[in-house]
Formats: sequence, structure tokens, C-alpha cells
Amino acid sequence: MKKIAIFVDVQNIYYTTRDAFGKQFNYRKLWQKLSEQGDIVLANAYAIQRSDDQQHKFQKALKHIGFNVKLKPFIQRRDGSAKGDWDVGITIDMLDAAKDAEYIVLLSGDGDFDLLLSKMRNNYGATTHVYGVRSLTAQALINAADYYSAIDEELLL
Repeated sequence: MKKIAIFVDVQNIYYTTRDAFGKQFNYRKLWQKLSEQGDIVLANAYAIQRSDDQQHKFQKALKHIGFNVKLKPFIQRRDGSAKGDWDVGITIDMLDAAKDAEYIVLLSGDGDFDLLLSKMRNNYGATTHVYGVRSLTAQALINAADYYSAIDEELLL
């Protein structure tokens, strides 16, 4: 069985599925789908920490499915803008995972990950698979992945 590592850019998936479909992503369905393809050796979900009951329930549900939930504090700037970016953390963890997993799954539409996917394939021989909302996923990311799956009704709640 192939060893699979999953990395979820939670904020990206939340906002893109909400904006495109008005629905939430079904993480349990994804887990079932991927576990039929191999052994999930690592599953990280990267989120922003907020003191909100809905967020706590969601994070608990992710943990129950099997995800490690990594939280970063929500930063509100003086100008009213907010920051809560996990790109560097996801990148470091994906590079580390390439030592043990040959199939890397990324849930994000963020084009900043295109160079990372190329490096995963070229330097580590990992196969990469991206899941994202088609209309909100950067073409560069789709092109960099070995496989791309558009999130559709099958993977929504």
C-alpha cells in the first residue's frame, strides 16, 4: 500500500467552498476516499485559532476523523486587516513528510504552493495530488500537481 500524507489549508478550503457552493467541505468523505487508495501515515489540518464554539467543534471533529490540527493565533492588525497564514508551516511539514510518504495530498487553491509541488516531485520523487475548488484554484498549482481533483458536490456537506 502506498503511504499517503494529507495537508489541509483549512482557511482556503473553508472560504473557497463557501464562496463557490455555499457549503462546507466533507473531510470524512475525503478521508474515506483516500484511505481506500493507501495508508494515511500523516494528516495535518492547518487552521487559525479563535475563541469560538463552532471552531472548537470543527477542530474536535477533524481530530476525531484522524487529523492533527495545527493552530496559529489570529492576528488583528491596527488597520483592521487580519493575518493568519500557514504557508511556511505547510511547506516545512510537506518537505519533512516526503521522506516517509510517496503520495502527498494538498487541499488548497493557493498558487504559492506550485514551486513546492515541483520540488516534491523532482527532489523527492513524491507524487502530488491537489484538491481545490476549480474556479478558485490557481492554474499554476493545478499545472504543478501530478493529479488535480476539483472539489464538487461529492465532497461537500
